[in-house]
Amino acid sequence: MKLISRKTLLLFFLPGAVFMGAFLIYPIFTMVIDSFNQVGLTGDRTFIGLDNYIKAFTAGGFLKQLRNTIVYIVVAVTVETAVGLLFALFFELNYRGSKIVRSLMMAPLMIAPLVAGLTWKLMMSSSFGIVNELLTRVGILSSSSDILWLADSKWSLLACCIADIWLTTPFMMLMILAGLQGLDNSMVEAAKIDGASLLQEIFYIKLPSIKPVLLTALSVRIIDAARTFDIIWAMTEGGPNSSSETISIIIYKTLTRYNDTGYASAMAVVFIAVLVIFTLVFMQSLWNPKKKAQ
Repeated sequence: MKLISRKTLLLFFLPGAVFMGAFLIYPIFTMVIDSFNQVGLTGDRTFIGLDNYIKAFTAGGFLKQLRNTIVYIVVAVTVETAVGLLFALFFELNYRGSKIVRSLMMAPLMIAPLVAGLTWKLMMSSSFGIVNELLTRVGILSSSSDILWLADSKWSLLACCIADIWLTTPFMMLMILAGLQGLDNSMVEAAKIDGASLLQEIFYIKLPSIKPVLLTALSVRIIDAARTFDIIWAMTEGGPNSSSETISIIIYKTLTRYNDTGYASAMAVVFIAVLVIFTLVFMQSLWNPKKKAQ
C-alpha cells in the first residue's frame, strides 16, 4: 500500500488552515492591535497604550457587566446541572415509555437561542404573558402585573437565566445520562448487596465514576454561558438600566452603538484571555490530576 506523502497531507490541511487564518487568527490579531489604539470612524488609529485596558477596570468600565456575567453563570449552570442530574437519574431507570419522554425533553436543543429568547420574552410579558397568568391562577401572584420580569431591574437577569435553563438543561441531562449508562453495573450491585442506600449509590458510586464526563459538561456550559448573547439580547437587550447586561452585550453595544472599536477590542481581549486561562486550568486539572502522596 502506497503511503501518502507529507506534501499531499499538507494540501489536505491547506483549506482548513486558510479558513482558520482568515476568520480566526487575522480577526484576533487585528483586535489585539485595535485594543491599544483609538480607532476613528474612518479606520485611522491613534496609539494610546493601555488606556483602553485601564478604562475597562476602572469606574465606568465593565465591572458591573462582569458581575452580571458571573451571577448568570452561577445561577444558570448550577440549576441546569442539578435538574439535568435528576432527570438523568430518572431516565436511567429505563421505564416503559422513557425513550419517548426523553426525546420530547430534547426538543429545546433544536431551537435557536434567538428564537427561544423571543418566545420567553412573550411568555414573560406582564400584559399577556402565560407565566404571570399561571402564577396568578395558582395564587402565587395577586395580579399579573406584580412581577415585571423584563422591565424590573430586580428580575430581568433572573428571567434570562430561566430561559437559558429551559434551553440547555437537556444538554446537561444528555451528557450525565451518557456517563451513567456507561458505568459498570457490578459496582452498583455490590453497593446494594452491602446495604447502600439510594443516596449513597448516587454520591459515592455513580457521581465519582462519571466525574470526567460531569466536569467536561460543566466546562462546556460555563464557557457557553459566559459568552451568551442571543437570549439576553432578544429578551432585554441588557436592560433595564444595564441590570441584565453581560460582557458580550456591552462589547457589542460599545462596538456598534458607540463606535468605540478600541475599547470594545480591549474588553474582548480580556474576556477571551479569561476564557482561555479558565479552559487550560480546568482541563489540566481534569486530565492531569495531582498524584496522591505515596
